[in-house]
Amino acid sequence: MTPVAAVARAAKKTEDITSLSYRMTGRTPEDGRVEAEARMRREPDLAMSMKMTVLDQGADGTVEIRLVDKVMYIGGGLAAAMKIDGKSWIKFDLSALDDEALGGGAPGAGAADRDPAQEATFLTGAEDVKKVGEEKVDGVGTTRYQGTFTLDEFRASLKDESKATRGKREKSLEQYEAMGVDALTMDVWVDGEDHTKQFRMRGDADKGRLDMTITFLDHDKPVTVEAPPAEDVTDLAGMRGDLEG
Repeated sequence: MTPVAAVARAAKKTEDITSLSYRMTGRTPEDGRVEAEARMRREPDLAMSMKMTVLDQGADGTVEIRLVDKVMYIGGGLAAAMKIDGKSWIKFDLSALDDEALGGGAPGAGAADRDPAQEATFLTGAEDVKKVGEEKVDGVGTTRYQGTFTLDEFRASLKDESKATRGKREKSLEQYEAMGVDALTMDVWVDGEDHTKQFRMRGDADKGRLDMTITFLDHDKPVTVEAPPAEDVTDLAGMRGDLEG
């Protein structure tokens, strides 16, 4: 199988998964060094849970994000609780938005709306895909592929995809455009069952360097996300009302 065909097959299998867990490490232009672990369910409805640490911010750099029934909860632990009357979570009601619109309504919503399964398909937009070698990722044997592409080239490569697929992948693409990234170097590690096990994105953005690696821990397993206890939650709408009063 050619590198291009292998990457395309892995992209198709990634497109079809219904849930996933993943680990994220690296550097973003906005936050610097970050580490995160997340679980997300894509069907029958969108739900996710993420714990993320911005390493350069010390004790205040850890946040947990949950998306349940189109409501976003952002918790920052003790440091955050001291600022919001002892409550450790802030609630953002996004019920007015459909799944395609989630991500633009609240701080942190973009992280919660991230879909690595779509980002893992980006290498299909490269014309210089090559096989780098055989490597193990978390003990799993994989084949590593690499290529470079501009965001415009990736968007052009979607012309033969279905409308639904184009919409999902372009939505993920917009997150990179918002960073000011024009071009990416991408590595993808594909396991023996033609599933993407890991991918790495590198590029220059308006505010600095992007270098992020996402490792898939499992897929197509049940994911349950629960809202935080009501007594620990402050509603953003109520906070705004108090401020206006």
